[in-house]
Amino acid sequence: MVIKTESDLTPAVLAVMNRTEDPRLREILVAMVKHLHAFVREVRLTEVEFREATAMLNEIGKLHTDHHNEFVLMAGSLGVSSLVCLLNNGDRGQTETSQSLLGPFWRLNSPRVENGGSIIRSETPGTPLFVHAKVVDRDGKPIAGAEVDVWHASPVGLYENQDPDQAEMNLRGKFMTDEQGRFWFRTVKMVGYPIPVDGVVGRLLKAQGRHPYRPAHLHALIFKHGYKTLISQVFDPSDPNIDSDVQFGVTAALTGDFIRHEEPHPTEADIPGPWFSLDYTYVMEPGEAVLPRPPIK
Repeated sequence: MVIKTESDLTPAVLAVMNRTEDPRLREILVAMVKHLHAFVREVRLTEVEFREATAMLNEIGKLHTDHHNEFVLMAGSLGVSSLVCLLNNGDRGQTETSQSLLGPFWRLNSPRVENGGSIIRSETPGTPLFVHAKVVDRDGKPIAGAEVDVWHASPVGLYENQDPDQAEMNLRGKFMTDEQGRFWFRTVKMVGYPIPVDGVVGRLLKAQGRHPYRPAHLHALIFKHGYKTLISQVFDPSDPNIDSDVQFGVTAALTGDFIRHEEPHPTEADIPGPWFSLDYTYVMEPGEAVLPRPPIK
C-alpha cells in the first residue's frame, strides 16, 4: 500500500499483522501495533525522542551479561512484571496469590540441603533467621515431595553472584517438602537493597526522583508435577521501603511475620539471641510444572 497520510499507516500495518497464521501471535501483534501507534500519536513522539528511545533499547540489550539482566529490571521498575503476574494468578487477579516476580537473580542448580540445614556457605555476619514453611494446595492440603529453591540477598544487600566476598551459591539452597508439606532451614536475616543503577534503569529512576530500593525479602521457587510452578517472595513488613518497592512487587499476601527473639534459641546452642523466626504458608495452584528460563547463569 502506498501511504498518503499518517492516518493511512496504522490500517496498512494492521492488515499485514492480521495475516499472521498463529491466532495468539496474531492477537498480540495486532494489539501491540494498535497501542504503539496510539501511544506515538498521543505523545506526538518527535524524531529525536524516537532515536533516543531506540538507542536506549539497544543499550539495555548490550547491558545483559551472565550476572545481570537489565530488561528484567526495567520491566519490574515499570510495574509490567507485577501486572503480568497478578493477571495470570489468583483466579486471574480476582483473589490473593502466593505468586510473585522471579527477579533477575535466580540461578539453576542451587545445592541440595536437608531440612533443618543451613544455606550459609561462607562467613556471613548477620542476625540468625530460622524459616519454617509449608506448601499447600488451594484447599489447604499439604503438598509432599515439592522441590523448593530458595535464595536471598546477604545482610550487606548483595546476592552472592554480585559479591566476590561470598562463596559460590551462598544463601541459596534446594529443599524437598516432607509428608506434611513442610520445609525448614537456617540462614541470616536479609535486608533491603538497591537494584543496580549504573544502566538505563538507574537513569530512569533518577529522572523520576525515585529511590532504587527493594524491601527485604526471601525468594522461593517451588516445583511439583501437577501444579503450576510457584515463584514467590516473602517481604518483611518492618522494612522502611515496604510501601515503595522500586519493583512494585509487595502484596498483602506476600508479607511475612519476621519475629525477633531476644532469648537463646531453644535447640541451637550457638544462638544466644537475638534471632528471628519466619513461619509462612505457600499456596500452589493446579497447572503445568515448567521451570522458567534463568535470567542469569
